[in-house]
Amino acid sequence: MLWPTLRRADCANLQFLIPPCDNNSVPHPLAHSSARVLEFDQLRELVRGYASSPLGQARIAALQPTADREWIERQHRLTAEIRQFLKIGGRFEFTGLTDVSKLLDKARIQGAALETEELRNILVIASRADEWTAIAKNPPNNMRAPEHAEGSGSLWPAVSELSGAMANFSDLLRSLRNKILPDGTLDDHASPELARIRREMEKQRRHIHQSLQSYLRRLSDDTLQDELVTIRGERFVIPVKIEQKRRVQGVVHGTSSSGQTVFVEPLETIEQNNELVRLAEEEQAEIHRILLEMTRRIGEHAGDLAQAADILAELELQFAKARFASEYDGCMPRLLDVVARTPSSAAASLLLHNARHPLLIRTLRPKNVDVVPIAIEMAGDNRQLIISGPNTGGKTVTLKTAGLLALMVQAGIPPTADRCELPAFDAVLADIGDYQSIEQNLSTFSAHVTNIDFISRTATHDSLVLLDELGSATDPEEGAALAVSIADHFRQVGAITIISTHHTSLKVYAANNPGVLNAAVGFDESTLRPTYELRVGVPGPSAGINIAQRLGLNQRIIAAARDLLSTRTQDIARFLDRLHQDLRAAENERAHLRTREAEIERERKRLDAEGMKEQRAKIREMEQKIDGLMRDFEYRVREVINAVQDRAESTKLSKDAERRIAKLRREFREQFDSTVVAHVTGADKGDPHARPELVQHISEGDTVKLRSLGRNAVVRRKLESDLFEVEAGIIKMKVPRSDIAEVVVRASNSPVQAARAKGINVRLGSDDLSAPSEINVIGQTVDDATREVEKFVDRAFLAGLPRVRIVHGSGMGILRKAIRQYLQKHPHVANVSEPPQNEGGGGATVAELRV
Repeated sequence: MLWPTLRRADCANLQFLIPPCDNNSVPHPLAHSSARVLEFDQLRELVRGYASSPLGQARIAALQPTADREWIERQHRLTAEIRQFLKIGGRFEFTGLTDVSKLLDKARIQGAALETEELRNILVIASRADEWTAIAKNPPNNMRAPEHAEGSGSLWPAVSELSGAMANFSDLLRSLRNKILPDGTLDDHASPELARIRREMEKQRRHIHQSLQSYLRRLSDDTLQDELVTIRGERFVIPVKIEQKRRVQGVVHGTSSSGQTVFVEPLETIEQNNELVRLAEEEQAEIHRILLEMTRRIGEHAGDLAQAADILAELELQFAKARFASEYDGCMPRLLDVVARTPSSAAASLLLHNARHPLLIRTLRPKNVDVVPIAIEMAGDNRQLIISGPNTGGKTVTLKTAGLLALMVQAGIPPTADRCELPAFDAVLADIGDYQSIEQNLSTFSAHVTNIDFISRTATHDSLVLLDELGSATDPEEGAALAVSIADHFRQVGAITIISTHHTSLKVYAANNPGVLNAAVGFDESTLRPTYELRVGVPGPSAGINIAQRLGLNQRIIAAARDLLSTRTQDIARFLDRLHQDLRAAENERAHLRTREAEIERERKRLDAEGMKEQRAKIREMEQKIDGLMRDFEYRVREVINAVQDRAESTKLSKDAERRIAKLRREFREQFDSTVVAHVTGADKGDPHARPELVQHISEGDTVKLRSLGRNAVVRRKLESDLFEVEAGIIKMKVPRSDIAEVVVRASNSPVQAARAKGINVRLGSDDLSAPSEINVIGQTVDDATREVEKFVDRAFLAGLPRVRIVHGSGMGILRKAIRQYLQKHPHVANVSEPPQNEGGGGATVAELRV
């Protein structure tokens, strides 16, 4: 696109040239919010302190709460992903990033040239953009995806989406990056012409310096002020005493501050200095040309650079919010839906668990004082909360905490709470503090009424209303009536409302109206001091007389005040006192029970550990005795076998003995386990549950593993309660329940059986229960091949195969000879032969098995 040449006066109105990046900019803020009263500006400054560049700080300064739900959720997702990045040690440097929007506007003007410092600021944007793009595409391996990213296929989907809009500036950086030195000047190699000019300038300076040094040596010492060469007005000169200036022919270029020295350019160096000045002019012309070219290149990428700067500003905002959330224990909030529009069926709610005011944390943390967290829960039809209790008990702090956290959520800042669920309010309206104004001729009461009038006309069903000390600063009876009327108005509107009060009428109003909850700030009757905890569900006593008594007010005044209280007020006060005493007693009892439960659980675990330790010691002792007996038995059996001379009978007896040993060992172990289980559980050994080695549930069609064969078989039918007919390959046999080690596949779980139950004929390509009829041992040693062939022939014999084929290769004939000699002596082999040439010839052996 061709851009017209603009006049200098038009440069101030160039914002239209680069379109704003709407994706990252803050949407329309809330039309009405008591941000100043709720100290949102101070909170924003707190977050701003976590940003290091002017670019990011400006983005934070523009942050405002909004009702745009999509923007709010996106902000919190971004912050959560960056917080996870920081948690695993991720870092990124934003220092040095500045707002370059006006510079980019200037770069797009034909014939404009940016200064080197301005170009460097733009190149910093491009360089950081490329660095971040590399990180965004390849996040750290140890990074864990946040909960909202599950199933997205990305470790940080929100960050990936944001970063994906940044262009690649590698070509631009490659062509411009090394042309500007750290001091802001152009490098000699910014262009070949500039390098040539500067070489000639350096050469010319040396010539001038040498000429002047030679000239100085020719002058007498009383003529010169100092034997040195200096520069005045970009020309090389020598210092001459004022009274001797006529002895030096040349041009005077100034006088020292003392007036005792003049700086003279000798005639013989004038032409040399003129040449140096000419070269300096050529240098400036070349520098201007280079800056024009660099500015033109920047202008070609102005749109991408503006978008990159906007994304970097957004990223630094997220980094600042993530650091704030980590230091102040912020959480990721959940935005609730508001589906109803009538107060009687409202579905919106508000939940704050362990909420803390961030500015209070900042104030108390240096003093090593922890902020007492508050918990507020309003769900279903409950949309109004009446908080009562003593002065200095934390009612105002509760209101400010709820209001500020709502604004934080809607500004995309993690709220300082363990859990936060609330709707996206269309307005957050608060009447908190003293609004007395002499200039506007308003009393405190008048200011409150004016403010509440505005809130009552503005609030909607989707608003949050916070009213502190409602009905105060006027006659108590009239104030109470007015307070109840105001509270009922907001109940009818359906706004979520939190009200603090001392009026008993409001406490009664909360108890008698659906959708309204009482709450009390904590107060310790023994010390007469507030605990700053919030209890939802019960009203709180104001305790004004008690607090006055604690503060030392005259006892006669205290007694008179108690006498002046009406009987009804005294009854209510006594009832509230008893209620809170009962609540404290119940809480103490619950704490005591929890302590006792923990002690009992620890004692139970200790006794279990001691019992298990003793049991394990006994089991180890029994196992050692069993192992000794089994080793002795095996030794005696092998002694008997070794006494047998016949090789074939010895082999057969050896195999039979090994099977018997394995069976005896297995049966003994099962009986031993059964005894241990019976001992531990206290069950009778005859109880089937005390014999875990027996499989209790066996059905027709189940695939089971047999202990005697060490292989799988299919149960065909149940003959008796503990006797079954099974089929292993082509062999059918009767086996007792004790021979079944486990059920491998239930008939009900087998896809084949399920298909057959539906009348579908199933034919398997290969039967797992049948043994192979051929084995390949080519390349194995004689010992390894013999062991493999031994197992192979045993399986084939058990499967009922008439003949098998062993492929061993020809080679030198050693393996063939050894295998055939072994097969000829094998008790299961009836005949050994060499197959015809087309079936392997000398490279294979066929063994006919006994029937």
